[in-house]
Amino acid sequence: MENAAALAGYAFWLGILTSISPCPLTTNIAAISFVGNRVGNPKAVFLAGLLYTFGRALAYASMGMVLVSSLLSAPTLSHILQKYMDLAMGPLMILVGLVLIGLITLPTGNGGLSETIRLKIEKMGLLGSFVLGVLFALSLCPTSAALFFGSLIPMAVKRADGIGLPLIYGIGTGFPVLLFAFLIALGANKVARAFNKITLFERWARKGTGIVFILAGLYYSATVLFGMTLWF
Repeated sequence: MENAAALAGYAFWLGILTSISPCPLTTNIAAISFVGNRVGNPKAVFLAGLLYTFGRALAYASMGMVLVSSLLSAPTLSHILQKYMDLAMGPLMILVGLVLIGLITLPTGNGGLSETIRLKIEKMGLLGSFVLGVLFALSLCPTSAALFFGSLIPMAVKRADGIGLPLIYGIGTGFPVLLFAFLIALGANKVARAFNKITLFERWARKGTGIVFILAGLYYSATVLFGMTLWF
């Protein structure tokens, strides 16, 4: 996966998959509710969606920059990672795939906000959308943690790209909110039905992606880790 466009699409898809998974989807619904409170001003609704998406993207880009630069700044560790990252990618993809299809479950946490913080964010107006995006991005759920730390960051380390891929991933995680903000701004009245369709799509997308990850991880492990030659 060396093509820049393919890598960008890969990062964006991981972000989309993260955003529609059950736990992150709950936080995105809360964000849409926050954005929808400005329904009287269509421009403000869309701007709030943009600020929320930018907040998420900036948070993930910042985490990616710190993690990747820290891992690559130590000469010995950097040498080990660059030498053995290819060997680790296969098993990591298999593990992430097992999480996505539900064979491995990770402990869940409380991704919500306290009433005090929520009130403070509401008082910030449009800026609150940006803050909300940052906070929800930092409140990593099991699925987002698996995709971000188990798949995106290893790829970013391999490419020595601590900003670009996490930034695109962050845009992907906020894209549904931006889309619904656009629909709300247009006065669309089928938001609830769209959520139901997204929930149904999420199940198939998550499991399908999980299966692809497992197959790709098995192939990667066989060819890179064990040196096998496969003709398919």
